[in-house]
Amino acid sequence: MVIVLTFASLFFTEIIKKQRVHILQYILIGIAMVVFYSLLLAISEHLGFNIAYLIASIATVSLIASFILMITRQKKTALLFGMILSLFYIFIYVLMQLRDYSLIVGSIGIFIILAVSMKLSTKVNWYTFDRQ
Repeated sequence: MVIVLTFASLFFTEIIKKQRVHILQYILIGIAMVVFYSLLLAISEHLGFNIAYLIASIATVSLIASFILMITRQKKTALLFGMILSLFYIFIYVLMQLRDYSLIVGSIGIFIILAVSMKLSTKVNWYTFDRQ
């Protein structure tokens, strides 16, 4: 879920900022998110799950946000993207901690994310973007 949400956020960033992101850059961000799970597993063997999740998520969000900064050359965009990505990782962590209520909270959370994405998509002139 975090991977899909991250790619959706990157796509909206690309559209709104009118700055193309190359497919290789999408792949590199995808690899960074996969490495998150390797980091989480490796660190949790030594420090426990909670601290491992914190370290792995901070490392991954920092890496991706700094990559967005290098791509866009805009600190504001990179910070915003990093905050959005942080919210996704916090959301997943909270869901894992809730156990009995994770389905209802997760469903409501995804509904809200979908609503925000739909609202954001109405602010984009999709046909103008295709012609550029």
